[in-house]
Amino acid sequence: MQDIEPYYNWRHLYIAEEDSISPFYKREYSEFEYTKTLYNYFIHPQWDDFGSKTLYMKMLYVEYDYQFAIIELIGEWNDAIENDIMTLRRNITDILFKNGIVKFIFISENVLNFHSSDDSYYEDWKEQLEDDNGWIAVLNMPQQSQYDFKKSRITNYVNFYEMNEWRTYKPELIFQQIDNYIQRQLS
Repeated sequence: MQDIEPYYNWRHLYIAEEDSISPFYKREYSEFEYTKTLYNYFIHPQWDDFGSKTLYMKMLYVEYDYQFAIIELIGEWNDAIENDIMTLRRNITDILFKNGIVKFIFISENVLNFHSSDDSYYEDWKEQLEDDNGWIAVLNMPQQSQYDFKKSRITNYVNFYEMNEWRTYKPELIFQQIDNYIQRQLS
């Protein structure tokens, strides 16, 4: 776990701790002190704690003009016990929404498990975004976690998308591909 770093090749394009609107503005990181844990395993210090005990994130890219954010996740998405969706909404996405972000891409290949509760936070979130043609996309979530999302009918509110080579694309191209896909689904 400690060797899994958030994707860092876009840091010349965007750094959340240098973005005055970001919830992580002025956050400082250590490259040597491992203090955050997941399943009793230390995780890389570059991951951001947003209030969940089981899920960590990294804001990889935010584009205010095109109203989208790309966020990488690691851990266990647990709505049943930790209510991670409420924490994510209150501490991250609602702040971004107030600053014009209405399209969210969650890179979820390191989301190991999903435990559902009710879908009211997802339904409310989708309704909030729909007025501005916004959406929520989950990119490359492992099959076992996708299964639990689908079983809970949360796929009524989020879109799943697979893009195995996403690291070779610029963030704007990832956004454009997903946006085109979602617009085709809506038509």
